[in-house]
Amino acid sequence: MRALRIVVIIGVVLGAIFAGVDRWAAGYVENQLADKIQARQGLAGSSEVEIRGFPFLTQAFSHELDQVDLKLRGVEVVAEGRKTRLSELDASFRSVKLNSDYSGGTAERAEGTGRITYADLTAASQTGATLTYGGAPGKVKVSAAVDVLGKTVAHSVVSTISLVDAPDGKGKLVRVHADEVPGSGIPGVEKLIRKKTDFERNLEVGMPAGLHLSALTSDESGVHLTLGGSNVVVAGS
Repeated sequence: MRALRIVVIIGVVLGAIFAGVDRWAAGYVENQLADKIQARQGLAGSSEVEIRGFPFLTQAFSHELDQVDLKLRGVEVVAEGRKTRLSELDASFRSVKLNSDYSGGTAERAEGTGRITYADLTAASQTGATLTYGGAPGKVKVSAAVDVLGKTVAHSVVSTISLVDAPDGKGKLVRVHADEVPGSGIPGVEKLIRKKTDFERNLEVGMPAGLHLSALTSDESGVHLTLGGSNVVVAGS
C-alpha cells in the first residue's frame, strides 16, 4: 500500500512538472509569435497570442497546432499611404503548420472579427468629414462643411458603408457612399459634396496574408468587420 502511494505521489509530481513545462513552453512560443506577427505586419498597438489545446509539447513536436487565437488592439493598417486604425481585431487560426524553426506558420483556415470606431473612421476619411452611426445596420451619418458658390454650407447625409471589389481585383475595399445628396439638382454641387462625404479604404493590405474581409455592418459602437480565409500566414521570420 505504501509503495502504491509513493507511485501515485511520484506520478502526480511528474504530471505537475510536465504540465508546468508544457505551459511554460506554450507561453514562450505565444510571446514569440505575438512579436513576430507585430513585426511582420509592421503593426502599431498591442498583440496577444493564445495557443489552444493540451498538451502543447506534443503539438510542437509534430509542428502543427490545433488552434491559435490572436488579439490585436489599436492596430494601424496602412494602405496607399493612408492609415486606418482598428480598435479591435480578433482572429482564430486552425490547423497551423509551424515552420521548422518555430518562427511562424500557415493556418489551413482562419476566421475573425474587427471593429472600427467612428472616431477612427472619421480620421480615416481624411476629408474633414465627421462620421457617426446612421441609425440602422450598414448606415453611417456623414457631416461635412462644403464650399458652394463662395459660401460654406454644412451638410449631413446618410451613407451606406459596404464592401466592394478592389479595382485591381485584389481583395475588398471599405466604401462609404452617400445614399442621397442635398442640392444634387444644382450642377456641380453633388460632386463637391461627395468629395467630402464619399471615400474608399483598403484594409486588407495590413491583414495577415490570406485573411480577407467577407462582410461588415454598423451599430452604435462602430463598424464591425467579418474576416476569413485559407492558407493564412500567421507569422514568419
